[in-house]
Amino acid sequence: MLSTSLLLALALTASTPAPAARTLNTEGFRLYQAGRYPEALEKFQEAARQAPDYALARYNVAATLGLLRKQGKVCEYSAHRDVIVEHLTQAVKLDARRLARAKVDRDFDSIRDTLGWQRLLGRTPEREADVPALLSAVSWFGPAMGIHGSTQGLRFKAGGKVSLWTKEVGEDGTSRLREVPGTWSVHGRQVELRLKGRASLVGTLNGTGALTFPELGTFTDSPSECDA
Repeated sequence: MLSTSLLLALALTASTPAPAARTLNTEGFRLYQAGRYPEALEKFQEAARQAPDYALARYNVAATLGLLRKQGKVCEYSAHRDVIVEHLTQAVKLDARRLARAKVDRDFDSIRDTLGWQRLLGRTPEREADVPALLSAVSWFGPAMGIHGSTQGLRFKAGGKVSLWTKEVGEDGTSRLREVPGTWSVHGRQVELRLKGRASLVGTLNGTGALTFPELGTFTDSPSECDA
């Protein structure tokens, strides 16, 4: 389905880019309308390369990557969350109106639980008062574990509930999800976890957005993807 925000964005520009870049962006938009998303992405990327301050092209790169990510084509097109966030952030810096569009654009559903999106909304890990809200709003991923790529993560829920999940991948490639429930609380930058059957764990969310527990490792908003 065509992104409403992408459609509306075609008519709005904060500056006047070179004609060649505008032409590429228009060609990309038509390809996007036709459902030819990889080809549309190439046009938008070339428009952004030719005119780095072209906010609309940057936005359209981000939106198309977001759509390809939703389609499961992350590795094929490098549709990683941090890449999408970076393009969108640059678009918003060039034209603040892009943020209003992004808030209702379904192409960005897959990045709303990132620190980058929260920064666009005005929340930052550099500000201690924002720590509780960030913990709840962001999906936290730990490093891959073992030779089969098992992963773990944390979900901070409303009412002080938390879940430590582990996705275990067997030798045959099948996966099994295991969850340990518990509760959480925050004291400044310190985060305390009380998981079922385990002693209390204390970690820290630093100003760059890394959540570290000595016993569990470091969690970020970026899942392990596309490993060789």
